[in-house]
Amino acid sequence: MSRSPSLLRRLFGGLWRLLTWFRLALSNLLFIGALVLIYFLYFAETQKPLPPKAALLVNPVGVLVEEKRPLTPLEALAGPPGPADSEVLLRDVLDAIRLAADDPAITALVIEPELMMGAGLSRHLDIAAAVETFRASGKPVIAVADYFTQDQYLMASQADEILMHPLGAGALEGFASYRNHFAEALDKLSVSMHVFRAGEHKSMAEPFLRNDMSPAEKAITERWLNDLWGQYTTQVEARRGLADGSVDAYVANYPEGLAAVQGDTARLALETGLVDQLLSHEQSNDYLVERVGAANEDGLYEAVGFQRYVAHKRPPVQPGPEGERIAVIVAEGNILPGDQPPGSIGGDSLTRLLHATAEREDVSAIVLRINSGGGSAFASELIYQAIADIRAEGLPVVASMGPLAASGGYYIAAGADRVLATPATLTGSIGVFAAFPTFEKLLERAGVNTDGVGTTPMAGAVRLDRPLQPELASTLQHTVDFTYRTFLERVAQGRDLSLEAVAEVAEGRVWSAGDALEHGLVDQLGSLEAAIAEAGALAGIEQWGVEYVQPPLSPREMLLQQLAQRAQLWLPGLLSEGVGSSWLRAASGQASASVGLPAMLGPLRQAAGQLAGLSDPRHLYMQCSGCMAP
Repeated sequence: MSRSPSLLRRLFGGLWRLLTWFRLALSNLLFIGALVLIYFLYFAETQKPLPPKAALLVNPVGVLVEEKRPLTPLEALAGPPGPADSEVLLRDVLDAIRLAADDPAITALVIEPELMMGAGLSRHLDIAAAVETFRASGKPVIAVADYFTQDQYLMASQADEILMHPLGAGALEGFASYRNHFAEALDKLSVSMHVFRAGEHKSMAEPFLRNDMSPAEKAITERWLNDLWGQYTTQVEARRGLADGSVDAYVANYPEGLAAVQGDTARLALETGLVDQLLSHEQSNDYLVERVGAANEDGLYEAVGFQRYVAHKRPPVQPGPEGERIAVIVAEGNILPGDQPPGSIGGDSLTRLLHATAEREDVSAIVLRINSGGGSAFASELIYQAIADIRAEGLPVVASMGPLAASGGYYIAAGADRVLATPATLTGSIGVFAAFPTFEKLLERAGVNTDGVGTTPMAGAVRLDRPLQPELASTLQHTVDFTYRTFLERVAQGRDLSLEAVAEVAEGRVWSAGDALEHGLVDQLGSLEAAIAEAGALAGIEQWGVEYVQPPLSPREMLLQQLAQRAQLWLPGLLSEGVGSSWLRAASGQASASVGLPAMLGPLRQAAGQLAGLSDPRHLYMQCSGCMAP
């Protein structure tokens, strides 16, 4: 006679069957989800046809960059990041504007910069040139936003007309360079910071040694700040038809001007000529419908976002008649040892990419686009040597400087056949430093003491819990001096200058592009396109295709990249596809992001990133952290 299972056994059996069912159901759902994802990524017609008549909408969401950092799997699955964490390729903006100039289906260019978190003066000059090409087609260029930050307004000022909300404002303030100084804090924390430098003006070391900016560093910084601010005001005043000095007067007299209009910031911007019309959301949309000549089914002006447009219209890379190509390699970010992902410059990974590109038979020249304040001295030397090896094989290399090519960024540029800087580039900062903390005083306060023996005075000298030993201090200073001399020699050799001439402009000084040209640190001022043309001339070819070369991606990285690209195109119309306008974004709460807390926390995140980048194997750095280009 069989016995029925006990109640406890039946209970656990039921739970196990439930868990099994749940596990299988979840697995099936994940499998179906993966199939749907693959279908949409590779097979579905995810991009609708472009409208027959529309405006090109330039509304970058995030920071304009020349090389995007890779997404992590979590970021890719979480969906599009917010404006403070998003990156937009400058090339997408430029290509879209230039392609739209000759497209009869594009009737206007509308700039909505409200979610652009940053670009920098150098990149704005590139955008201005592209907008001028579009304007030459005879089509109108209109900018619209509720509120303009200083960076956003520079983009908007390239338009023929600027529309702003009656409760908006134009927040111009000028350029500034302020840094945190830690000497007093380190003293209070009983942390000993040891800094060794070569170059009297090597500003990277100052925050650890002082509580304020030195007079010499203030003089240098003020010079390049005034140079860049002068370019900003000249751009705005020329495009807006304002008298010389109008922007400075607007900023300097802002409190008085605001009092005269009873605190109405929008009216002040209108009366001073910064904007052309004050229109509500509905009024600005009606006005744009009229100028564009088309509306969508929701009654909004018809527009196609620049990313969607360039995905449809950008042609594949076409080589020259003999198969010639000019390869553009972007070196953006902190220079670090080893292999690094895009958005950082790896000594090994960039060297490998340079050599692999140079070995291709269809590449006639290389343009290295640099935007970096430097970093590891060792990694910088590896890249410099790779460029020297490529040149020795007879392949021309041209360095094209973006907003910033200083210290280690200049070190690698100096090895090229020709060096071009934009008018707004910051460069130079030829100097070297070493820095690391020790915590023996802090540990002593906690009752922790370190003692022992070693076979030599240097044994155990590199410990954070011991005072800096004189032998180690002497060693580090000699090493810094040697590396600095090597820096001078590399620049002298690459730029065909005497050591004395290089020494006069070195010492860690930061130079604006105009000053760098005068001192022979660069060959000419020009854009990336000018650098490409220079590379073609050096290669002796008249026609060529341009290819942006990137490191090979793994299947996992390709999938994440596809996810990121699709996410940008799938945004529900309001942000990147241009189905709506700024007033819809404002209604969703996105418009305030550009002036909110994330933007204010930018300097803290930047400082944390710089500390994380101090990873040179010899603790030697060619870095200019105090010359972040506005």
